[in-house]
Amino acid sequence: MTQNPATEKVASSRGATAVLVATCISTLVVNANTSAVSILLPAISRDTGTSVDTLQWAVTGYSLMGAAIIVTSGAVGDVFGRKRIFQLGLLLFIASCVFIALSSSGIAVIVGRIIQGAAGATILACGLSLLTVANQGQAQLRAVSLWGAAAAVGAAVGPLVGGVLVDFTGWQGLFWVDAVVALICVLITARGVSESRDEQRPKSIDYLGAVLVALTLAPIILATSLGGQWGWISVPTIVCIVVAVGSAVAFVIVEKRVKVPLLDLALLRNVVLVVSTVAILIGSGTINGLMYLLSLYFQNKDALGMTPFQAGLAMLPATVGLVIIAPLVPRFASRIGGRRVVAIGFLVTAVGFGVIGFVQASWTYAAFVLPLIAIAVGMGLSNGPSSSASTACVPEHQVGSASGVSNMARYIGAAVATAAVATINSSVIASETGAGQKMSHALASGLAAAAWVMAGLSLAGVVMAVLMRRHRMAVGTLQDVAAAAAAGSHTLATTASGSGSAR
Repeated sequence: MTQNPATEKVASSRGATAVLVATCISTLVVNANTSAVSILLPAISRDTGTSVDTLQWAVTGYSLMGAAIIVTSGAVGDVFGRKRIFQLGLLLFIASCVFIALSSSGIAVIVGRIIQGAAGATILACGLSLLTVANQGQAQLRAVSLWGAAAAVGAAVGPLVGGVLVDFTGWQGLFWVDAVVALICVLITARGVSESRDEQRPKSIDYLGAVLVALTLAPIILATSLGGQWGWISVPTIVCIVVAVGSAVAFVIVEKRVKVPLLDLALLRNVVLVVSTVAILIGSGTINGLMYLLSLYFQNKDALGMTPFQAGLAMLPATVGLVIIAPLVPRFASRIGGRRVVAIGFLVTAVGFGVIGFVQASWTYAAFVLPLIAIAVGMGLSNGPSSSASTACVPEHQVGSASGVSNMARYIGAAVATAAVATINSSVIASETGAGQKMSHALASGLAAAAWVMAGLSLAGVVMAVLMRRHRMAVGTLQDVAAAAAAGSHTLATTASGSGSAR
């Protein structure tokens, strides 16, 4: 029996709505969870007896796993079914939330967060694919725009929501709430979302490449985190470096030989893609490093002594400011050029970090507000054009690969930079207290040292902007605004994507 065309249209509309609801809510939850965890660390440390320095692996481990999984999970969805893998990602996210909430040790929390990194990356990658194939034309544009807005809002409100939940439910509350919301997304997906695959894609998946990414990054982060304790030229540190270099070499060899590589090495000959990806890495690294350090500093009783809720509220100038400025950037970039906007953004960010570099133990929160706003404005200016450039400088058939590279870079930047600034911060604090300084002075000195490092990284971002060649600019449509808003956490295509017009 042939179904009535009107009935088919209604069913299709319901399916598209179900996809939109499930993917937007899950994306918001994943990004809120990611940005909230730093606020939770002092409370987790008190309850589990694990040092905050060790618990930084709950942040870096999440990002490390995300870097290894983000591209592979999308490929697995294309081959085995996007709905199926999206649901598996949601179920894994729920399991990790429950595991973390029930954990009584810091190590268990870290393990749960590493698992959560795989789940979060899978949800983002497959959710966006589901959303794209479920809509066409203007409907697709609206859906992706809403997805981008959900990603941005989630990242912005995460610290505040985390702070509220810690104060009223304990740190476990965030994970219980996230588990319930993710379960709702599973039910919506099961009832209303149709399966889809990429029938044209080869069935080969580069699992080994994903493993080698993790084996390259993990030793680097381990050496960065513990090199000060081990000694920078000690056997453990050298072994980490050797393993990382060996894994990187093996990755290159594997990528040259597999049928569908995780990373098309030919893309690395594209100067605009390389420098824009490095700019994305720097931006992601510095903002994540900032959120980690300030979450701890604001809550430390020898610094500002805030409650988790107060600390989450104190982050709003950075998180909300980033969301507010981002939609204004595409038209600004189309007028003066993306490279100039990126350079201005990183300069403003460097100034903001430079001001924090002069922090004193006597500073109140009011002294942090303007530099936080400066950092937010700078990040907003640099994120969107860098992300846009990464997909504008390649031909249409390479947009997906370029997007994957930039998304992997975000995770890598977050993992490595957070580990680096955490190490610098804790090393300076230990040195200062060992020399007899008051803890309040040592905390300020540690934050200042890390801030100067992030200022230097931001200036390196200016260099990346200078090295960018000209490329087609996004014109500032709704699609471009959504891409700019989401650029802090994910690369979306813009009206310039696929032009391949780098010159």
